[in-house]
Amino acid sequence: MSELPAAWSANLHFVTATLAIGGDLNAYDDTLATEQLDDIVRLGITHVLDVRFEWDDEKVFAERAPHVRYLHHGMDDAGQAVPPEWFERVVSWAEEAWRDDPDAVVLAHCHMGINRGPSVGFAILLALGWDPVEAIAAIRRARPVANVWYAADALSWHQRRTGVDAETAAAQHAALAEWREQNRLDVVRVIREQRERGL
Repeated sequence: MSELPAAWSANLHFVTATLAIGGDLNAYDDTLATEQLDDIVRLGITHVLDVRFEWDDEKVFAERAPHVRYLHHGMDDAGQAVPPEWFERVVSWAEEAWRDDPDAVVLAHCHMGINRGPSVGFAILLALGWDPVEAIAAIRRARPVANVWYAADALSWHQRRTGVDAETAAAQHAALAEWREQNRLDVVRVIREQRERGL
């Protein structure tokens, strides 16, 4: 397997050659935010899926990178249950991008890139046919700060979408829960470290 692209300034990591996950443009340093946007363009990202509830960069992309398709479909990061319709919207948008252009590169991001953006990345991998445990493990390898809090909701959405039988569904959720138990992340520490880095 060839080495995946690496960001210079942008707060993102590639999970596959056509899917990246991460955080947003820096809101406190305009120079850094410009470098991050330039980095996104340099990396060949063609579609940005922004799932923050609190902000959006629609104007920024429209004015400075109009060739990059942008979707803002925000949700809060409060530990709530995420309805399947929400995942359907974001994943369908990514699927449409790849139907139109198999070489499209999608970035799914939130604010810090800990829960919401990685959870969307997880849902996208499921839609691409990945095993749930392999998908969440790949996300954590790519982005060690990814907690993927909404993974179970994404898995329920995918099972409903694909008509998985009850026994298989239960087994998949159990395997996902076991992986999470064995690979716990100190989210409080991660958030503090991200804030200290100005992210």
